[in-house]
Amino acid sequence: MTQFNSVSSEAVPRFSLGQVFFSRAATTDIVPEDAFRSLKQHRFGDWGDLCAEDKEANETALQFGGRLFSVYHDRKDVKFWIITEADRNTTTVLLPDDY
Repeated sequence: MTQFNSVSSEAVPRFSLGQVFFSRAATTDIVPEDAFRSLKQHRFGDWGDLCAEDKEANETALQFGGRLFSVYHDRKDVKFWIITEADRNTTTVLLPDDY
């Protein structure tokens, strides 16, 4: 299960989320507070439960452009993804089965 670390109030977000969308399943299956906390962590570069290789891919995408991907689990152990598109205009919260 993802440990939700607090992000310093002095920290600066690393990128814009753009418009945020939730899949229908995400709105019904994920604990809302956990989804919003995870969105904040995603925005600050905490990629959740990704392997080292995928975390590095996100860091490269931040530098050179590209999609950003994070994986989290809510307090009920529901696994969900957060994807920010390369243009940073759209971020989607979804379950793996939604993809």
